[in-house]
Amino acid sequence: MKRVEPVKVALLGCGVVGAEVTRLLHEQAADLTARIGAPLELVGIGVRRPGRDRGGLPVDSTLFTADVLSLVKRDDVDIVIEVVGGIEPARTWLVEALTRGKGVVTANKALLAEDGPTLHDAAADGGADLYYEAAVAGAIPLLRPLRESLHGDRITRVTGIVNGTTNYILSAMDDSGASFAEALEQATSLGYAEADPTADVEGFDAAAKAAILASLAFHTRVRAADVYREGVTEVTAADVASARAMGCTIKLLCIAERGPGNGTGPGSVSVRVYPAMIPRNHPLASVGDAFNAVFVEAEAAGQLMFYGRGAGGAPTASAILGDLVAVARHRLAGVRAASESAYADLRIRPIGEAWTRYHISLDVADRAGVLATVAGVFAKHNVSIATVRQSGRDEDAVLVIVTHMAQDAALAATVAELRELDTVRAVAGVLRVEGE
Repeated sequence: MKRVEPVKVALLGCGVVGAEVTRLLHEQAADLTARIGAPLELVGIGVRRPGRDRGGLPVDSTLFTADVLSLVKRDDVDIVIEVVGGIEPARTWLVEALTRGKGVVTANKALLAEDGPTLHDAAADGGADLYYEAAVAGAIPLLRPLRESLHGDRITRVTGIVNGTTNYILSAMDDSGASFAEALEQATSLGYAEADPTADVEGFDAAAKAAILASLAFHTRVRAADVYREGVTEVTAADVASARAMGCTIKLLCIAERGPGNGTGPGSVSVRVYPAMIPRNHPLASVGDAFNAVFVEAEAAGQLMFYGRGAGGAPTASAILGDLVAVARHRLAGVRAASESAYADLRIRPIGEAWTRYHISLDVADRAGVLATVAGVFAKHNVSIATVRQSGRDEDAVLVIVTHMAQDAALAATVAELRELDTVRAVAGVLRVEGE
């Protein structure tokens, strides 16, 4: 057989994910060669501390270097894998690689969400592939179906659970009645939550992933700053109990949906992340532990659901190697994948234009006329009430109201006015209701 020159790979980062990528490249070398049509050769690994003990990784120690930019610029590097994360210096490295015509495989959701257009433009300039399946939902094959399998369809809505840490926390609160703090402590002890969980519990991680999903689904450049974001830190055990009483559970949802235009454009897109109640018979309600799932709705394909482990070294490395095989095969064939599709350029709708329902808990004075006063505020803002439930008496009176669908701006204005009523001691909780 004719000998084929190896495809040479540089790996940037050798933490949990990078080490797993290295291990799989070694263990699956023969299979990867057969699938690609040429062997893969790891020619360099960019790290901060080259001399650090790597726990017996199956690579020569001379491959490690702290001069990452020089590694990226090397003429013998064909493909760059980036698992460092963050904005800089990762952006500089990847732009350099792409403009030089090197294929890039990255798991960097933060960079893609903040400045994906710069990477796509560099890929176009260099005629290079940019793949990033591992940036959203770990090993779940999600991004490629959105940009390839469903490319001939019209996607109308994407709803997902894309952060395993918060899903574990909310699942634990639902299962045991634990408080948020107790569930977070449990998640930390099991390794699901970082020492600083802010990116997860405040919704930043999910918002970055929502931006990537929306960009692919709706052929529009969506950045993390375009995503309305709320975290889960304000979700209480009482909220969880109230959701259970309604036959619902609470999940941190990322929602991206196509909407109408404003009379001057072809349409719009709403992208948001927040905790919401969903019915227990909804497909996403049964997604527990640290798993991820994404529910896609399209005009021709109908409803599709993607489910699996959304994080961790092995699942993320699996997605990276899948991309690596595709990029390597393209390189051997002298072709590249389809470029970024952002032709639609839909208007990004603010949260106030989104249509949703609210679940509102009010601590109220237990006296005649309170309900009528509260109902008057809803009527003033053209918000229709679906159900009302009162529990407790005297100082413990609680009024729970669930609305019909309304624009978020009207619902928010209603809540703001309720806070000013003398008969309302406190707005104890506000959650959106989705999935019905």
